[in-house]
Amino acid sequence: MNKILVELGKNAYPVFIGEGILENLGEMLNLYNLSGQVVVISDLNVHKHYGEALTKSLNFSKKASHLIFIHGGERSKSFRTIEKILTQMLELGCDRNSVVLAFGGGVVGDIAGFVASVYKRGIPYLQVPTTLLAQVDSSLGGKTGVNHPLGKNMIGTFYQPKMVWTDLTVLQTLPKREIVCGLGEIIKYGVIKDAELFKLVEDRLHEIVALDLELLQEIVLRCCQIKAGIVAEDEKETGPRMVLNFGHTIGHALEAEMGYKKISHGEAVLLGMLAESRMALNLNILDIGDFQRIERLISRFELSGKLNRVEVGRLLKFIKADKKSSSGHTKFVLPRKIGEVEIVDEVSEDLIRSSLAPIL
Repeated sequence: MNKILVELGKNAYPVFIGEGILENLGEMLNLYNLSGQVVVISDLNVHKHYGEALTKSLNFSKKASHLIFIHGGERSKSFRTIEKILTQMLELGCDRNSVVLAFGGGVVGDIAGFVASVYKRGIPYLQVPTTLLAQVDSSLGGKTGVNHPLGKNMIGTFYQPKMVWTDLTVLQTLPKREIVCGLGEIIKYGVIKDAELFKLVEDRLHEIVALDLELLQEIVLRCCQIKAGIVAEDEKETGPRMVLNFGHTIGHALEAEMGYKKISHGEAVLLGMLAESRMALNLNILDIGDFQRIERLISRFELSGKLNRVEVGRLLKFIKADKKSSSGHTKFVLPRKIGEVEIVDEVSEDLIRSSLAPIL
């Protein structure tokens, strides 16, 4: 088992990564002195595969535990879902010593973290990510939130978990589409910080999709190390942390324009990275060789046709409403080369349109 520390002073927390470690979670709760009752927030599909193992582990800790189920998918990230969970927790008599446990993918983690941050002005929570995307990215960093009709993740908090407990074994029941979603974030880390990681994905994509757990452990560890370092430097995304949004300005806009259906977050990020790389090429920031490598890798996921009937005008409105925008300017994270990016403050609408055209 590997351990990473997200170094945030009094808010520091460990990330544990290994195979078959779900059964040890209850023991770890006792070691970390998380003494209250546990509220598990999950979805039915995850619970069907791994709920019994989680319950057995929690029983070992001799803690009272309760299950709250939500529907998977971005459309669950709403105030309606939040209110439902908060009501159930109040009815259960949860107090400030209670612990929220997010047992699922990125959506479950975002919702559970938001609930923990607002319930009685903040109670502890843990992340137990069950998708590749959540394991390499969303489970650490403390971003929580819900969607709004005017944009994705517009309402949220920065609220760090007490621990991230990543069991790679749970990836074995994921459909291929969910692996592709995780690869979107893995490729992002390669482009922004780790050229060797990018090449590893280029060379061994088939093994990753086939769920070679030894290889995945290396990849998850590298992604988490990169993110932990960035978050430690800039917890609240006032500067350096913005590089983690490569592909997300356009990606989030695509998700919102399509009503959080037909396209997944990871697929939207892959297409967003392609469009934003083309933007960098057109601005003479990125050379043609590196652009073609990014384009070739993303094309292997066969995402053409995902964006039928996207209305460009509405898409541009969502892009301009992005959370990173300030003083009327939309900020983009653009690659200089594979392994290095820069933040560009002003990009013309014409350039945005021309960069979008090949993916629409």
